[in-house]
Amino acid sequence: MRTRRLPGDQRRLPRDISSPAIVRDPDKCILCGKCVRACEEIQTVSAIDFTGRGSNARIDTAFGEGLNISSCINCGQCVMVCPTGALTERSYLNEVENALLDPELIPVVQVAPSISVSLAEMFGERPGLDVDGSLNALLRHLGFAHVFDTSFSADLTVMEEGSELVQRLTAGEKLPLMTSCSPGWVKFVETFYPEFIPNLSTCKSPQQMLGAVIKSHFAERQGLDARRIYSVSIMPCTAKKFESGRSEMLADGMMDVDAVLTTREFAELVRRRGLHLGDLPPEAADMPFGRRSSAGKLFGATGGVMEAAIRTAYHLVTGSELDDLEVPQVRGLEGVKEARVQVGDLNLGIAVVSGLGNARRLLDEIKAGRDDLHFIEVMTCAGGCINGGGQPIGAESGAIVARMKALYQIDGNETVRTAHSNPAIQELYAEYLGEPLSERSHKLLHTYYEKRTVLR
Repeated sequence: MRTRRLPGDQRRLPRDISSPAIVRDPDKCILCGKCVRACEEIQTVSAIDFTGRGSNARIDTAFGEGLNISSCINCGQCVMVCPTGALTERSYLNEVENALLDPELIPVVQVAPSISVSLAEMFGERPGLDVDGSLNALLRHLGFAHVFDTSFSADLTVMEEGSELVQRLTAGEKLPLMTSCSPGWVKFVETFYPEFIPNLSTCKSPQQMLGAVIKSHFAERQGLDARRIYSVSIMPCTAKKFESGRSEMLADGMMDVDAVLTTREFAELVRRRGLHLGDLPPEAADMPFGRRSSAGKLFGATGGVMEAAIRTAYHLVTGSELDDLEVPQVRGLEGVKEARVQVGDLNLGIAVVSGLGNARRLLDEIKAGRDDLHFIEVMTCAGGCINGGGQPIGAESGAIVARMKALYQIDGNETVRTAHSNPAIQELYAEYLGEPLSERSHKLLHTYYEKRTVLR
């Protein structure tokens, strides 16, 4: 619902545009309560609720303040269930289009692992159809000078996070290690469980890692002025908009990522140009950041980060490869999956969680004294990025399953299936980073988090 067609007197309530990720338009709200239930019952964040009585009833934040100072973690699950458009992602389409037309800028784009198996639905194609080649061709046709794959930096994340896990296991401290790829989850910990901040991996997310490498190593390698690079990411997640604007993601006065578009926004950009999937011959992503392992592609589904990390952690500890690279214990759409994995002499306790209600319950168990886990993957949205807050609205559970199956099919059909065996990753460390957890990699690829105080 984009416009109001019915005339008449009505109370006008101000739009809340304070959040970098989500826009609220109370005048479109019909008080159905779906957003409240998604926020309170599924995500257990309770950033919004019913306020007022009678004709003054509305859905609002604590004290009627902006979403930006509420407990909102920007996951966008409220947007996914809103039937009227009262809640939408904050659009950066105009900024991106202006950048594409600016001759002084060098527009560069990266595409998240789950986008290629979910975008087709925006154009009436079957769920789970992998349109990777067509997607790259569309991006170049739109005017992006360089097209990269975030699955490459997912491999980079595995290298850094796997090394961090081994380091912590060796030292026996700050365990369990918790993943930091999902920005909604990170803000959830900062807001509700700050005592677990030391357990969060210091690794930036794949989006931010690639953004940082593009404006450093890639700019130097290509002889480009990094300040002219306009870095865009296509993401399944509204929280990525918030993440890209975090002050910690700033280096030498430049943001790692300048603008984030959701799957829905990118589809709108394609339509604005009168294009459609399949209009152009498929193309490959650009080197060096277009080469990935299939492990990096698995980041799009719950359990994928864990599986990719186990494959590489096993190699880092033992020097050899797993006999069977597939880890079935962490696959599937269950909200909580737990397993024991033998890594060398260590029997590793792992947990995979999607949906913050499930994460809250696990954190409460750990607070109560549970100590049998070493590594925990958490994704903010149920099912992971394939069901993120920026994905196609109205998708049924069968579509989510199809997207997950597509990612596992890609993994099963490829030969390079571990992050550490990706030649582009090996080249990056040899040429620029040195080794995982080196001084340069810490400067570019790692960050920190702090306790947040919010109105609630």
